[in-house]
Amino acid sequence: MVEGDRALTAELVRGQNHTLPQTRLEIRVSAGTPVVAGATLGDERGTVRGVEWIAHPGSPQLPGLEVSQQAAADHRLAVDLEALPAGAHRVTVLLALPVGVGGPARFGAVPAPFVSVTGLDGTEIATFTLTGLDAESAVSALELYRRQDAWKVRAVGQGYAGGLAEMLADQGLAESAGLAGSIQEAVTRGLARSAPPPPPRTPEGDRVRHATGSAGHRPPTLPPAPEPPEPLTDAATTGPAHTPQPHAAPGPAAAGTPAEGPVNYAHPRRQHAAPPSPPPTAPPAPSGQAAQPVAGDATGWSMDERLYNQIWGMFEDLARAVAAYRSAVDFAGSRMDQELDRALSDPRNRIGGAGDRAREEARAKRDELASRAREALDRDLAQLAAESAVVEPALPAAYAGWGNPVWHAHRVPMEIPMALRIGDLHLPERTDLRIPLLVRLPLERGIWVDSGRTASEAAALMDADRLRQLAVETAVAHAARLLAVYPPGEFAVHVIDPAGSAAGPLAPLVAAGVLAGPPAAGPGGVASVLAHLIRRVDLVQMAVRAGAADSLPPDLDTGEQLLVVNDFPHGFDDRAVTQLRYLADEGPSAGVHLLMVADREEASAYGPVLDPLWRSLLRITPVADSHLADPWVGHAWTYEPLAIPPGSRVLEEVLAAVAAARRAAGR
Repeated sequence: MVEGDRALTAELVRGQNHTLPQTRLEIRVSAGTPVVAGATLGDERGTVRGVEWIAHPGSPQLPGLEVSQQAAADHRLAVDLEALPAGAHRVTVLLALPVGVGGPARFGAVPAPFVSVTGLDGTEIATFTLTGLDAESAVSALELYRRQDAWKVRAVGQGYAGGLAEMLADQGLAESAGLAGSIQEAVTRGLARSAPPPPPRTPEGDRVRHATGSAGHRPPTLPPAPEPPEPLTDAATTGPAHTPQPHAAPGPAAAGTPAEGPVNYAHPRRQHAAPPSPPPTAPPAPSGQAAQPVAGDATGWSMDERLYNQIWGMFEDLARAVAAYRSAVDFAGSRMDQELDRALSDPRNRIGGAGDRAREEARAKRDELASRAREALDRDLAQLAAESAVVEPALPAAYAGWGNPVWHAHRVPMEIPMALRIGDLHLPERTDLRIPLLVRLPLERGIWVDSGRTASEAAALMDADRLRQLAVETAVAHAARLLAVYPPGEFAVHVIDPAGSAAGPLAPLVAAGVLAGPPAAGPGGVASVLAHLIRRVDLVQMAVRAGAADSLPPDLDTGEQLLVVNDFPHGFDDRAVTQLRYLADEGPSAGVHLLMVADREEASAYGPVLDPLWRSLLRITPVADSHLADPWVGHAWTYEPLAIPPGSRVLEEVLAAVAAARRAAGR
C-alpha cells in the first residue's frame, strides 16, 4: 500500500508474507543482547545442500550474501537475490545466542529480537518482532523465497531449544553438530577481540544513542551485592525506548547526518530520577548546510556523560558509514560480474566489438555506483571529522590523550569518571579520523598488553627486547591514568615483575611512591601478592553474600585494586597460574582487576588451559595493530596506543599530582 508517495512498511506476524519490490536488500537485526546472525541457502524444497550454502561468522560471504563476522546486538546482512548461486530459491536468516561466554542461554530471557528488511537507501519494506520465544537458543527469523519468478519475505519465528545444531539439522544439513561447534568457536574468538560493548541501542532508529546507567558506578567502598543476572537492565525491559515497536522504526538517516526528532537516552535504574538537563544546542544552520557540531550534544547527567555518549555515537556512525560504503562497492562489483556473465554467455558476444562494449558498459556502471558510494562516504566522514575537531579539545582528562593540555593542569578528582581512554581506533578509509576507545569504570574486563612479536606486522619488525619495553611502558601509562582519575586513595596498584626486568619502565611509578608496595620479584613475591589479593576477593565476596560489610577486617583496603603482571608466565608455577585465573574470573566483581604484559606464545607450554584467561581480557598492543572489532558490524579497526609526546614529562607530573593528593588526604 502507499500513502501519498510513501510506501507503508509491512508489519509481519508469524507466517505472514510480503512481496519484495527489489532484489538488493539489507536485513537489519536489533536484539538488545549479542546474538549470532547467519543465513542459509535452500533449494526448491528448502534443503541446504552443504556447508558451502551457509554464511556464518566463520565464513561470512557467499555469492549475493554477506553476514556479520561476530556476535553483536545489531547486525546488517547484505543480500543480492540476483547474485545467489544457481539453484538457490530460499534465504533463511538465523539467529542464535552465543554459548560459553556468560550471556543468556535462552531467548525467553532477553527482549524480543526485531528484524527488518530494507532497501539499500534504508527504506523499510517489512518488519517482524520475534515474540513468544522461551527456552529456544536459536531461531529461524525470516526467509526470503522465490515464487513464480517473484521474491517474497515470510516471517518464520521458528525456535529451537537444541540450538544451532538442531536448527541446521532441521534444514537437512548432515554435519550440523560439527558446523554449529565451529560457528560458536568463531564467535568466541570474535568476542575475545571485540571492543568493549557500547550502551544498548533500540530498534527505533540507527542513530538513537543510549548509555548504560552511570548509576551503576561502584562506590569507593565495599562493592554492592551482585544483582541477579539479567540480559539487560530494568530500563531496557521496562522503558518505552527499548520496547521493540516495528511501526516506530523509520529508515535511518544517512550515517553522519543528524537524525530528525529528539535523541533519546534511557538510563537504567534512573527512571524515577529527575530528567537530565538538555544538551547544548548549536545555532540553526543556514538553509542547505549541515548543522555545526557541538561538543557534548548528547543527553546525559553531566558533561562527561554527554561526551561519553557522543563518542560512542561517532564510533557507531563511522562503523556503519564505512559498512554501507563497502557493501555498495561490493554490490557494484558483483553486479558488474553478473552483467559480464550474461553478456558473454552468448558466444557471438565473446569476440569483436559487442564483447568490448559490454565490458566497457559494465565497468562504467560499476565505477558510477562506486563513485556515488564514495561521495556519500566522504560527506559522512567530513561531518564526523568536524565533530571530532570540536569534541577532542573539550574532553576531560580521563577521555583525553596525553597530548591534551588538560593533563598538564590535572587535579585528582573527588569522583571516578564514567570511562577511561585506552587508545584510538581508525579505519583505512580515513586514517586521520580517530575515535577514542573508552572502557567503562570500574573496569569490567582486564587488559592484556601483547608483548609478542606475532602480535602485528609492526611488532614482527621490532627488536624483541624493545617491544617488551614498549609493552611495559604502555601498561605503566595505563596504570598512571587509572591512578590519576580515581579519588585519592581509592585505587591501589600492585606490580608483579618476577625477574625484575621492567625496573626501567616501572621507575616513574616507584619514584612517585604511588604503588601499594615494591614490585614483587621471584616466586615468593609472586605468591605473596597473589595470596593477598585472593584473600581480599574472598573476604569481599563473603561479606557481600552475607550482607555484612561491617565485618570486614580493618586492614582490608576496600578501594579498587589493579594487579600489573609483567612477563607472564615467567615466575609462575601451576599454583600461581591457577590463582591468576581465579583473579581474572572473580576479581572484577570484588574490585580487583588485571593488567597483564605477556606474550601468548611464551605461555603455550600450558596448552589450552589458559585460553579462557586470554579470552577474558581485552587485548591491546604497544604498537599499531588491526585486531579490535566494533560491536555493530565487526570491522577490523586499527588500534593506536596512546603515546606520550616526545620530551614531555606529563607522566611524571600526573604521578606527582596523585602522590600530593594522597598526602593531602592522609592516605
